[in-house]
Amino acid sequence: MATDASPQLRSVPPPSDFHPEISLSQSPTHDGLHFWQFMIAGSIAGTVEHMAMFPLDTLKTRMQALGASCSVQPVSVRQALGSILKLEGPPGLYRGIAAMGLGAGPAHAVYFSVYELSKQVLSRGDPNNSMIHAASGVVATVTSDAVFTPMDMVKQRLQLKNSPYKGVAECVRRVVMEEGIGAFYASYRTTVIMNAPFTAVHFATYEAAKRELMEVSPDTANDERLVIHATAGAGAGALAAALTTPLDVVKTQLQCQGVCGCDKFSSSSIGNVIETIVKKDGYRGLMRGWIPRTLFHAPAAAICWSTYEASKSFFQQLNSR
Repeated sequence: MATDASPQLRSVPPPSDFHPEISLSQSPTHDGLHFWQFMIAGSIAGTVEHMAMFPLDTLKTRMQALGASCSVQPVSVRQALGSILKLEGPPGLYRGIAAMGLGAGPAHAVYFSVYELSKQVLSRGDPNNSMIHAASGVVATVTSDAVFTPMDMVKQRLQLKNSPYKGVAECVRRVVMEEGIGAFYASYRTTVIMNAPFTAVHFATYEAAKRELMEVSPDTANDERLVIHATAGAGAGALAAALTTPLDVVKTQLQCQGVCGCDKFSSSSIGNVIETIVKKDGYRGLMRGWIPRTLFHAPAAAICWSTYEASKSFFQQLNSR
């Protein structure tokens, strides 16, 4: 008999919106993206940002490092740049860029993915709350700084004038042998204390500026939206950078201590470092390097946010197919 005696065993076709390749992975979070897509977008954004603006970061480090042989006198940006180009040539502006490349990608992957997830969890139906954006940014920076601080220390030591290290590997090896693992995190507390308000101001300002600019021109095309992200990011980065420069000077001192004649501190106390800086260079010493720091963070934030949002748009289009 050719008829099927067990109709209940017939296969049921899957629903029209069933996608097996998606069902096996984590479901998308807000913005229609998966967790790993936020990580990739953040990693790309952070790497592009820091590599593009690296020469300004070198100038900032040289101007902030106090000591007998590593202090740049006078401390104007033009003369600091001229000194590096005259004595070391253009390659001097890029010493330590390998350490930056190794640290920026993973750190920003953590940074942006944690920010997006924190914003989703904390917002609770109020995505435009600036306090939520600030709090999410603080959570993100505490987490990402734990990843980035060791390579940032290596990067800054390589950036110093007459650095005794030939490269990343030698610097890591000698620090471990001569100072111990703890040296990589000597500035972690200062970095977090600096980056927490930096990130709070940065994210809150960015989200607010982006929202206002979007309301002015709500029907913008994708390329115009990138201009909005870049403008909001630049303003947020410049403001946050200027306000947190004193703590950045303290961080540089702790990470470069004992190298190239830079001062050695008995502890990682922020107060102790500030007292030493003020005694040696006055209160103006706490603002050393603020110009290249601001010049770094304004375009860097513009590059970072526009690259991040462009990467998110790419993944959103990919997921909608």
